[in-house]
Amino acid sequence: MKKILIAVAALAVLIIGGLVVLPMLVPAEKIKDEVVAGVKNATGRDLSIQGKVAVAVFPSLSVQVGDVALSNPPGYSSKDLLRLGAVDVRLKLMPLLGGKVEVDSFVLLDPVITLETDRQGKGNWVFDAPAATRSEAKPEVKSAPASTAGSGGGLNDIRLGDVRITNGRLTQIDGKTGARQEVSDINLQLGLKSLDSPFSAKGSLVWNAKKIEIAVDVASLKAVMAGEPSATNLAITSEPVKVGFKGTAKGGAGAGLAGDLDLGIPSVRNLAAWAGSPITLAGSGLGPLSVKGKLAAAATQIAFTQAAIDIDAIKSKGEVTVNVGGAKPVIKGRLDVETLDLNPYLPPEGAQPAAKSGASDAKAPAASSPAAKSGWSDDPIDASGLKAADVDFQLTCAGILVKKIKVGKSALKLALHDGKLVADLTELALYQGNGRGKVALDGAQPGVGLDAAFVLKGLQAEPFLSDAAGSDRLSGTGNFDVAVAGRGKTQRQIVSSLDGKGALSFLDGAIKGINLAAMARNVATAFTGGPASTEKTDFAELGGTFTIAKGILTNNDLALKSPLLRVEGKGTVDLPQRSVNYRIDPKVVASLQGQGGGDAGGLVVPVLVSGPWDNLSYRPDLEALVKQNAQNIGNAVGGLVGGGKKDAGGALNPLKLFGR
Repeated sequence: MKKILIAVAALAVLIIGGLVVLPMLVPAEKIKDEVVAGVKNATGRDLSIQGKVAVAVFPSLSVQVGDVALSNPPGYSSKDLLRLGAVDVRLKLMPLLGGKVEVDSFVLLDPVITLETDRQGKGNWVFDAPAATRSEAKPEVKSAPASTAGSGGGLNDIRLGDVRITNGRLTQIDGKTGARQEVSDINLQLGLKSLDSPFSAKGSLVWNAKKIEIAVDVASLKAVMAGEPSATNLAITSEPVKVGFKGTAKGGAGAGLAGDLDLGIPSVRNLAAWAGSPITLAGSGLGPLSVKGKLAAAATQIAFTQAAIDIDAIKSKGEVTVNVGGAKPVIKGRLDVETLDLNPYLPPEGAQPAAKSGASDAKAPAASSPAAKSGWSDDPIDASGLKAADVDFQLTCAGILVKKIKVGKSALKLALHDGKLVADLTELALYQGNGRGKVALDGAQPGVGLDAAFVLKGLQAEPFLSDAAGSDRLSGTGNFDVAVAGRGKTQRQIVSSLDGKGALSFLDGAIKGINLAAMARNVATAFTGGPASTEKTDFAELGGTFTIAKGILTNNDLALKSPLLRVEGKGTVDLPQRSVNYRIDPKVVASLQGQGGGDAGGLVVPVLVSGPWDNLSYRPDLEALVKQNAQNIGNAVGGLVGGGKKDAGGALNPLKLFGR
């Protein structure tokens, strides 16, 4: 027994001595040369090691290298893909022989990584095999059968000691545009006592002059690697944005996350500016944003449910699912908004667009051009976005505020499939009225097709127009029924192609600022009224029907019924040119027998309405007045003298008034 113990001790001494002497027998320079040659053969790149190489086997298997660089191929602005100030790798030897990896130290000091694409878009991280390797004939090799999870192959466990990255920097360069992004001060430390123990990663980095702190905690990496869910926490903290996740994570074929997501952004505008894409949208909105809800993310599908989304003063709840497993994304969801106040996202009243710099400053503003006056753009409409995804979405709002316009409870369904968008307004409350409508945009063919229909009943015109246009010149209860369709590649083409029909009516109202009855009685003073005038025309009913053909709206049956007054109208509205050419024929009624009856054969003073629809002019048609009402004037004069007689044709003969 004693001899056996002596033999074992001698063997141990020999092994330990061999481990100590082995690094001396294999010079570090020889190892460095072999590594450099191996990298060159495998990647075609030059690996330079300028610092000292230290190799040890006992008490741990360790390699320490300083000043390491991996070169870029020709065609890139940066010399190296990777530079390392120092590398310190130490593995415990005895656990490694038993199938376990225990890392005493894995430290990267001052790593600098430069990811760059050349002018053709090829990345410097793509390695080409050396020519000698490509030319060699390779014998056919049959792949070995995949090992099963329970085969016992591979490492049984891993333990991490001092594993960290210190003072790293990552730079990305776009060779086509020259754009450059840099992440600096990268510091990361990992902790793992065993695969069954909790894993932690903590670190920070600096991007665009803002520090970002990252922390990850996983209850069991072994469970994650086996495709089983394990408790996971993630926190990303910085001044512009904070992200928190608490839930589970799993790997394998069914890799994904499930848990609570909490996103907080103090200012969306500041975040966008920090990310390099400043928001130029007018207004003061897009401040704080808060998003909370349940996240379930897999390889091809993301679901966000029980969501509470608050931006500025707008509060909403909803859910959304995005599936990217098909040819294009499929998005389904709903959003319920309490009150949608759009005013913070609109330019302030009277704001002018920023003038362009340079020589164009001296030119007349674009609004003075004929195209600007017409109001329709000639720029091609890009409908490619209609083909980017399939969408089914529902939006409800308890109320909407746009400038002074107050919209009540509304519900909208959006469906986008194969380049065709249908927006179905199933509910609309607007100034005591209720409406519904549908707008379809077809982007499947060249250009954009428009098909719209809208019905609104019971609108109170005066408060609506007062809030919408700052005008109270029309009051009454409005009813609308409109259907239009058109197609084109620009706004102007669509408007010029519009066809459709419709009807509108206003009940029990008034036209303020103009007295049509006074026009018939006193032409000289009838047209002096204005917005501040107390003149008005009361009516029991005002309405008519219209048709639209190639952008020209035509109405031939406008009718206004009022005490002592009847009004008829007809004319056109040129939608492409945004102009009006209309004629109104008022008639003084000689009877008070109801607003819809009585004798409408009284005096007529035609009124012409014309001009651009944002600056209409009104004037009497005196020539038509003389021609059309000569007969009625004669009858009126005859009636006044009490004996007017008519000739055989029924016309008044003034000579017969005196018995001749």
